[in-house]
Amino acid sequence: MAYSKDASSRQKNRTHQGFDMFVKMFTVGMMATNCFLVGDTEAGEAMIIDPGFDGETEARTIINEVERNKFKVKYIINTHGHPDHNGGNRFLKNYTKAPILIHEHDASLLRDPPADRQLRDGDSVKVGNLELRVIHTPGHSRGSIVLLSSDVVFSGDTLFAGSIGRYDLPGGSLDELVNSLKTRLLTLPDYVKVYPGHGPVSTIGEERRHNPFLQNFSWTVFG
Repeated sequence: MAYSKDASSRQKNRTHQGFDMFVKMFTVGMMATNCFLVGDTEAGEAMIIDPGFDGETEARTIINEVERNKFKVKYIINTHGHPDHNGGNRFLKNYTKAPILIHEHDASLLRDPPADRQLRDGDSVKVGNLELRVIHTPGHSRGSIVLLSSDVVFSGDTLFAGSIGRYDLPGGSLDELVNSLKTRLLTLPDYVKVYPGHGPVSTIGEERRHNPFLQNFSWTVFG
């Protein structure tokens, strides 16, 4: 798939907890990865998810947004260990001093810098009043995760608008990916907004109804 590299979006999502969750999406790097700045503006705290940028210009754009909103970045989170989702880890860690978080099964893929905290299924990450729950969704990689609030999910490379993640890379598994989609994502309510690792934003309902890979799981070859 080809995605525009200059896409960005800034939204405030009114959560079921009754506060505005700040989300800004930056599409960065040669693989057009979606990097997210997510936070609680009242508390002044944020996290950065999947900093896949590979140049100082993109890095500076993200840092400018952090500074504009007077955020303290508490965490850098990688939804999995592929380089297009963590190429900016070193820059951000040096700038923010925030710890790098990744699932324990992909932690070995991070070396310079290494992970500071290894996540497990059911863990939570909190900034201000915003809490995201870690859901382990292996299939694209052994340590792929999604991050779930009450009505938003950051789906990494597990689920895209109209497609799903590859499973033919080292650590990938079709059986595990199908299981993750069926038992961890398709069980969510239709209203949950999907912020994927690549491509446009969607909802669980839209993907349940229109994503051809989710209509049935009788296929065996990724299209």
